[in-house]
Amino acid sequence: MPTEVTILLDEIKAAKPDGRESLDRLLPLVYDELRRLAGSFLNRESEASIQTTELVHEAYFRLTRQHSVDWSNSGQFFAIAAQAMRRILIDAARARKTQKREAEKISLEDTPSIPAARDERILALDNALKDLAELDPEQARLVELRYFAGLSIDETAKVLEISASTVKREWVTARAWLYRRLRQN
Repeated sequence: MPTEVTILLDEIKAAKPDGRESLDRLLPLVYDELRRLAGSFLNRESEASIQTTELVHEAYFRLTRQHSVDWSNSGQFFAIAAQAMRRILIDAARARKTQKREAEKISLEDTPSIPAARDERILALDNALKDLAELDPEQARLVELRYFAGLSIDETAKVLEISASTVKREWVTARAWLYRRLRQN
């Protein structure tokens, strides 16, 4: 039995005449969970330059513009929301890094530096995930669902359509691989 979220996602994808109304009805249903996801992302980083509400709104904006996604359930929606939030944070980190480089080039006096440690960690994790995706796309997807979307073992298993024991095993392997990769850099 599809949930109300899944039904609304189907309506939005189909661009039915009441698509705008579906979008308006979807946001209150998913907002608290999107805020929880955004808060989880931002709590991991001590020097966040983006606010939770801003991250939620940008992610929601991007999600509702995706018409090529075949939304199968709300778990998939939140998994893709986590990917969108990750991309937003990575884009922001890259932009700050570029701004810092430009500021260093034209600076005539010593100014307080833009905190770069957080941006470097985000970019390093993104690069490591890209490398993992080349080796094992399913493990990379699992990391996105567990770490970024905050899905439980059972929720991840449902989204990936694999057993919970497989999720546990792959989660341990992926985390170990990422840990080694991040320590090398």
